[in-house]
Amino acid sequence: MMKKHTLILFLLTSCLASYAGNPKDQQQLMAKGAQVTKAGGGFAFTEGPAAARDGRVYFTDQPNDKIWIWSEKGNITTFTQISERSNGTYFNAKGELVTCADLHNRLVAFSSDGQRRILTEGFDGKHLNGPNDLWIAPKGGIYFSDPYYIRDYWEEGHLEVQSTRGVYFLSPEGKVTRVINDYKQPNGLIGTPDGKSLYVSDIQDHKIWKYEIAADGSLRNKTFFAPEGSDGMTIDRAGNVYLTNQCVSVFNSKGENIAKIAIPEQPSNLCFGGKKRNVLFITARTSVYTLKMKIRGY
Repeated sequence: MMKKHTLILFLLTSCLASYAGNPKDQQQLMAKGAQVTKAGGGFAFTEGPAAARDGRVYFTDQPNDKIWIWSEKGNITTFTQISERSNGTYFNAKGELVTCADLHNRLVAFSSDGQRRILTEGFDGKHLNGPNDLWIAPKGGIYFSDPYYIRDYWEEGHLEVQSTRGVYFLSPEGKVTRVINDYKQPNGLIGTPDGKSLYVSDIQDHKIWKYEIAADGSLRNKTFFAPEGSDGMTIDRAGNVYLTNQCVSVFNSKGENIAKIAIPEQPSNLCFGGKKRNVLFITARTSVYTLKMKIRGY
């Protein structure tokens, strides 16, 4: 096992080794003098950050089956201790926290008091592989990835029954359709606030693809966007897309890598939080980190 300082050096080196961008681009993103700061630790594996209307960030600790809340004041409190092993999360227009809950392979919506309702739990008469990440479009439709990662908490005999590791669209009316079926392992995804484009990671193939979103929720015009896979993703108000792999990697809307931000632990996901949406909140294995930004997110 690597010692902590050796691991940090390894991640930093891996992060910057293939980067030949302009340092000024990175300076345009972050607040002056800002540094990555550890906001909390002692978790098993953090994932799925999502910002509520008030700027607080909800994030999951999947192995421990919990969802936590981070506030800009620096406090971290418990939201629920029964999360159905939630992974990716996103808030809907009702203020419910919608999560990819792969204990029972379904999407669940949590109300502010922790009450749950099931949104969907199957496709084509079979259970899902294990929903991983999601994004909710402006009109309420939900895109979610459904890869297959074997969980030790699944009941004995749980099988991968879907014919492909796909991406699905859950319409506001409750209909589920498969919109991507040609990936090795879909994972992180994020859409543009205008609801016109969707970015999706094929993490095993180390590629990000961009799609146009049609009026019926289907996807068209698949276009190569970036030569990296990503666990989680977010987007800022300039249209820059943030990826998580060995570090936080930032691509502008043209698909140009404009920044790489080293994190002390390998990041898994991220979002913009705080009342002004100017805090980049990063989940990374056993800890969570923040970075004050010049640019804002949503």
